[in-house]
Amino acid sequence: MLRRFLLSTIAVSALAGTCSTAQEISEVEAQSRFDYSPLTETEPDEIAQAQQIASEDKAPGVVAAEAAGPDQAALAKAAQNPIASMISIPFQWNATPGTQWAPNSVDPDAKHDRVMNVVNVQPVFPFKLSDDWTLVTRTIVPFINAPFAKPKFDLTPAGEPYFDGWREKYTFGVGDVNPTGFFVPTLEGDFTFGFGPTLSFPSNKIPLSTGKWTAGPALVGVYTKGPWVVGGLVNNMWSFAGDDDRKDVNKMLIQPFINYNLPEGWYLSVSPIITADWENEDNGWTVPVGAGVGRVFTLGKQPINVSLHAYYNAIKPEIGGEELMGDWTIRTQVQFLIPTAKK
Repeated sequence: MLRRFLLSTIAVSALAGTCSTAQEISEVEAQSRFDYSPLTETEPDEIAQAQQIASEDKAPGVVAAEAAGPDQAALAKAAQNPIASMISIPFQWNATPGTQWAPNSVDPDAKHDRVMNVVNVQPVFPFKLSDDWTLVTRTIVPFINAPFAKPKFDLTPAGEPYFDGWREKYTFGVGDVNPTGFFVPTLEGDFTFGFGPTLSFPSNKIPLSTGKWTAGPALVGVYTKGPWVVGGLVNNMWSFAGDDDRKDVNKMLIQPFINYNLPEGWYLSVSPIITADWENEDNGWTVPVGAGVGRVFTLGKQPINVSLHAYYNAIKPEIGGEELMGDWTIRTQVQFLIPTAKK
């Protein structure tokens, strides 16, 4: 269905060229007709979820005052809870080389020679609602540099425009913004959890945005014992408003995480981001396999969490019957931690 849609779109644009200039056809084709969103939907929203925020070891979801101390091992262990009561300002760079901008049914010359880059800025703020509950908010703002192309048109000897292939390039901008709020109960012991709504709203045009408003539930659980910090996050979002010409959104995210903490603030981490696009008529699953290493340290008085991960995309989504995503995704993160004071 997608293949027929893409091919028919090109044909319609070529016919329309008899009544307008080549430049006008190019702009209409690139910006309003051809739906590039599947290329970006496999990356920004899903990769943006892979974020860790510092917390207190003993009561992971409540207070992080002790994380500001000089013990690097305790600080590293505290930096791996996604629902902690700690202000955090992370910058996360995700690069996927070997990406193909479009199926060969659309562009026969397209190859796996492009790089998808997503830089996520994800400020996290906790709000104490009462002695029993804390609201932890996280807003993901993705900056995307995506493979892109515009159609090329030329003129026949009779002066009529015709489609003459694609002009490949990159496009840069802000993707869909994704705020989430987790309600976290005050618990004693090794386990904590949080739940709440997640929302995404469009902030740009094709191919950087889905063009849809989406919302759904989110749930996270964290278990901390000895050197281990283990847990998982899951959510599902459905579109409820937005551009009627864009496809509906119905996607799920599952992110398990396993962290083993080492001396002097070092840690090993496994945190793949498994996603499913239920609207994809081909294969909508993304299943990466890999791991990473990180360290928490202080620069002056500022605690910083730095990590490097590599994931092999064992299962990749299909667009027009083809896998366009590159085989590997490299995730680099620099996160500034601001522990809250215990009252």
